[in-house]
Amino acid sequence: MSFETIQFSIRDGIATIILNRPDLMNALNTRMRAEITQALTGLGDDVRCVVLTGSGRAFCSGQDLTDTNSVTDIEGTLRDEYEPMLRAIVDCPVPVIAAVNGTAAGAGANLALCCDVVIAAESASFIEAFTRIGLIPDAGGTWFIPRLVGHARAMGMMLMADAIPAQKAADWGLIWQALPDDQFAKGVVETARKLADGPTSAYRAVRKLVAESMDNDLDDQLKLEAKLQGQAGRSSDFSEGVQAFLQKRPAKFTGR
Repeated sequence: MSFETIQFSIRDGIATIILNRPDLMNALNTRMRAEITQALTGLGDDVRCVVLTGSGRAFCSGQDLTDTNSVTDIEGTLRDEYEPMLRAIVDCPVPVIAAVNGTAAGAGANLALCCDVVIAAESASFIEAFTRIGLIPDAGGTWFIPRLVGHARAMGMMLMADAIPAQKAADWGLIWQALPDDQFAKGVVETARKLADGPTSAYRAVRKLVAESMDNDLDDQLKLEAKLQGQAGRSSDFSEGVQAFLQKRPAKFTGR
């Protein structure tokens, strides 16, 4: 695959997508959204984890306001471009890590929060900047954020449009982890390696269970747990995990 606005690579089971418009703080335009979607939906069976990050000083500053067509028909852009990109992340068959190296603003913040695990450098921040220009949060923000931090903090973030430093975001439960800048790259690599070496099929089931729990009642959730656990119990990864435990050695999962 050939790309213009992102860098894409696969190494040792880890696919890395780097948003690559650093002069514009990796602002999202039509082409970048299409390329992110293409990269995520074209993954092969050799990929066991995805890392999404930014180049330069920002993760993503949100919508490129100079991308005239996108701004002229915002509703169509959200429906036809943002939704497929976000669904590609949510429906990705392997875990997706957002490695937030700098500012994540507007749709860029919500792009990160859509991922399974968010790790940020301590110098990074998250800004629901939409009301600064008379808009409302989009790109899934009104769905993800209340579920992550609750009503009061979600409303504060969206109405005030203030920057939330990475450490505060971690303390709130908005993200998984904030790391000192000099430990950020190493921490992302270690997390990606751990997930890539893990039981991919079990991870897939965990992601489904957590997503469905938002709408299920307890009885439905218990039934779904039993069903997916039954499938996991018949997998080769479960057999390998048990043997590794009994033999006191690291498990070698295959994702099957």
